[in-house]
Formats: sequence, structure tokens, C-alpha cells
Amino acid sequence: MSDTPIAVANTADSNRFLAAIQLAETEAQVFDRAFLVTPQYVPWPKAYGGDSVAQAAAAAIATIGDDRELHSLHSSFLRPVEAGEPVRYEVELLRDGRGYSTRHVRGYQGGKVVFLTTASFQVPEQGAEHSPQMPELTAAEDLPSAAEVLARAGADGSAAGDYWSRGRSFDMRHAPVPLYTAAAPGEPSAEQGVWVRAFDTLPDDPRTQQIALSYVCDYTILEPSLRALGLTWSSPGLVTASLDHSMWFHRPARADQWLLYAQESAGVQSGRALNLGRFFTEDGALVATVVQEGMIRHP
Repeated sequence: MSDTPIAVANTADSNRFLAAIQLAETEAQVFDRAFLVTPQYVPWPKAYGGDSVAQAAAAAIATIGDDRELHSLHSSFLRPVEAGEPVRYEVELLRDGRGYSTRHVRGYQGGKVVFLTTASFQVPEQGAEHSPQMPELTAAEDLPSAAEVLARAGADGSAAGDYWSRGRSFDMRHAPVPLYTAAAPGEPSAEQGVWVRAFDTLPDDPRTQQIALSYVCDYTILEPSLRALGLTWSSPGLVTASLDHSMWFHRPARADQWLLYAQESAGVQSGRALNLGRFFTEDGALVATVVQEGMIRHP
């Protein structure tokens, strides 16, 4: 199989995300239930990691009753995934208790395990609340879109630039400036904010809205570490990959309305970068927390 992906149209809508989570149930070969789904186009040799997170979440959710909500995912990226080639997600029904349920999901492609996740579900309950404050950053509507940033840089005509502009199913606006082609001016920082919103109105189903967050969260979570190291996505010789990923859902929110994804780097050592992200609504409510370790290699 060629490592050069076939270019496809990028149309500034959310169809690519919706196609990425279209499950087809199939006969289980390893665990209790199984689903087939196809990773979507990217202009790089291997599939986008958020496809795997969202697809595994969707597979786990498909085995859960309506009384429970997804509250956490703990995942490992084991092997690169080929875009356009089906992945079979096998779901093990580990436990269904009075208040919590647990599912283990393995993704298989080409006969090998490529992705693992453990998903936990909870029957919602009332209780005390506490959450951190949302950072004060420039509002989404006052920031340029990725398409505008890349057009100004003359980089929107490349395959990568076109994908960043229109191909990710979400409008993403950085505060401070994004790292597509140029590093941020001034001293390197280990923090950033990214406003995200689906290009299209998504289905009202709260589970689809959760899956959308699990999809979009992987696009930018390594960037605080890149920013701290003075790197950009266009730095010559840069190689990155997602390694381990955890996500906790705190309250429902719509992914087709602006959410602030506040991110920071916890450190970079031995070619591995640990990053923390939090999703907030525009009025400051904490929606979800992400922790991810990724590989960063640069000459």
C-alpha cells in the first residue's frame, strides 16, 4: 500500500467527522460485540488519532443502556492506522453495576491490535461541584479562522493547508497565533487556548456531542509542547504521534457551539510530551478534561 494518500475535497463541513463514526455491527471474533468503521482521509500517511478515540467511544456507547452517560476514556495508541482501511472494534462488556458500567475496546486492522480503550459509564447523580476557572482569552469571534491565517501566509494551497483550513470538520481558532507554519513571536510559552466549534449543526443526541469532543480533542493537544520547544507543524524533520490518552466528561455540552480548549504542557522528556487540556463553554462551565502523552522527535 502506498504511503501517499489520495487527495480528496475539503469542504468546510462536518461530514468527515460524521462519516468517521458510522458504525456497522459485525460478528464478534474476540469479545462480546464488534463494529466496523473506516478512518477518514488525512493528507499524511497515517490516520488521525481522534478517529480512533471517537470510533472506540462510539463502539462502547453502542453497547450501553440509555440510563448511563460516558464519563471517562483511557486509551493507548499501539500502531499507526491506515486511513481508508476498515478497523474492527471489539467490545468486551466487563461490568454493569447499579451505578457504573465498564467496557474494554480493542481496534484491529490488518489482523493486529492498533488501539485500546477502557470506557466507563455512570448513571448521573446529584452532588457537590467544584471546577477551575476558565482562562480569560480573546473571544472566538474576534480571532481569525484557520483558513484566514493560512491564506494570509500563502499556505492554504498545499494539501496540508487545505486540510487545516477546511478538512477537520471543526472551526479552530488559536489564542495566541496557531503553529501551522510559523512560531509565535516572543518568548516560547507552554500554554495556549483553542476555540473549537463544528462547522455544521450536529445531531441533538448528547452522545454524538460527546463523541464529537473525543474526536476533536486530539488535533491540537500536543501544541503546547511544540510551542514551548519553539517548533511548528511545518518544522523540518518533525515527527509526532499520540501515545496515551485519557479524557473525562464533566457535564453535557454542544460541540457545535463555541468551546474553549485551554491547554498546557506538563513537560517534555525523552522524546515524550505530556499535555493537559480542558474544555469550557463560553460562559465558563467545565465540560471535559484531557491528558495526553505524545511522541515528539525533531533533529
